[in-house]
Order: sequence, then structure tokens, then C-alpha cells
Amino acid sequence: MQISDFFRGSPDGIDVKGPGVLLSFDIGGLTINLTETIVISWGILLAVTLLLLWLTKDLKTNNISKRQVAAEWIVSTVYGLVDDTMGKHWHSFAPYIAALFTFSITGSLVSMLGLRSVTADFNAPLAWALVTFVLIHGTNIRTHGIGGYLKGYIDPVPVMLPINVLSEVSTPVSMSLCHFGNVVSGMVITSLLYFALSAVTKAVGVAFLTIGVPAVLSLYFDLFSGFMQAFVFIMLTMAYISNADGRNEA
Repeated sequence: MQISDFFRGSPDGIDVKGPGVLLSFDIGGLTINLTETIVISWGILLAVTLLLLWLTKDLKTNNISKRQVAAEWIVSTVYGLVDDTMGKHWHSFAPYIAALFTFSITGSLVSMLGLRSVTADFNAPLAWALVTFVLIHGTNIRTHGIGGYLKGYIDPVPVMLPINVLSEVSTPVSMSLCHFGNVVSGMVITSLLYFALSAVTKAVGVAFLTIGVPAVLSLYFDLFSGFMQAFVFIMLTMAYISNADGRNEA
């Protein structure tokens, strides 16, 4: 039975895969891959650094520029968010929270420039979640000491040890999978819809279907959804770290 081109869709099909490997080299028998994610991440780091240098150039106390107003607003907003969510005694975590949010949102928005989203690579959100995981347990140990920290795993009864350990280990996994899953699902949905619309375009000859509709979807999946995922990630980070301060308290 012959299937018309309308139902065949795009002749190229859909190819959903991980980040491309740009360069590979061996170090002591260990293969190191230089992927798209690494290159784009360093590009984001450079761009954000240059932007921050520009925003903080020639700071004044009088007759301040709009650029300085924007910089001060960003700083005050971040510190205000940390104060409201974690408490004022967590002021020192504001730069980390700002870095997480900036890297997450820019890592998602680069897809609007035709690049592959950094957050669509599971390694990126997993790395951020692991750093948060270390901070959670470091805060707990600093607050309660080694003894109090270990005691938290057997409270209220020693039989809870495996469950408590599993709960702690699942934290970075759940945080990273939530972020990664939402970004990748957006990529897959957009690709499937573009595939379907390309088939309709060939049938009716309306190019708007493959230009206008995907552009609208991009505003949601890349802009709105990217912002929300970054915000949820830092909120979970602040909640987990601040809760570690009193986890072992009755």
C-alpha cells in the first residue's frame, strides 16, 4: 500500500540525539570528549562575564547611570530573594544562587540562537545538583557536627538508615531529572510538531505553518519554560540548603 507524502511528513525524519562530540583525546587511557555543551557553556561564561564587567564599570555614588541602576537592581533582587526564602543569615549564598539561575536561564535561551540548549544535556543540571548536594551536607555538618549529622540518619529509629540514605541520594537525581526532563520534552514536542507541520506545508503550501507556529512555541518552551525551570531549580536549592540547617532538630 502506498503512503502519500502528506502522511510521510518530512523526508529527513526526526533525529533526537545527545550533544555532538567536537573533539576526543586520551589522557592516561581515559577518553575525554569535548562536546557541544562544554563549548557553549564556556561561551556563555565568557558572555556573562563581559556583560557583568560592563554593568559594573565606573560605579558611582552620585549621578549614577542606567547601567548601574540595572546592576544594583539585579543584586538587590537576588539578595532579597535569598533573604525571603532562606533568611538573612544565608546572605553568603546569594552569589551561588545568582550563578545557578544565570547559567540555567542562559543555557536554555541559547536555543533561540540556533544552538543546542546546555540544559538539554543531563550532565549540566546534574553537575549543578551535585554542587548543591555537597552544600546541603556541608551545611548540615557545619551546623550539627559530624556526630549530629550522622545521628540524623538513624532518627527516629536505626531501621530508618537505608530510607534516609536513599532520600538524600535521590535529591540531586530528582533535581537534575526535573530540570533536564522538562527541557528535553520541550525539544521533542517542538520537533514532532515541526515534523507534522512540514507535512501539512507540503500538502497545502502554507509556509507560515513551519515558520510562525514553531516561533510561537519557541517563546513558550525556550523563554517561559526556561525561566520557570531555572526559578524552580534555585528555589529547590535554597529550600534544601536552608532545611539542612535544622534537619536534626526536633
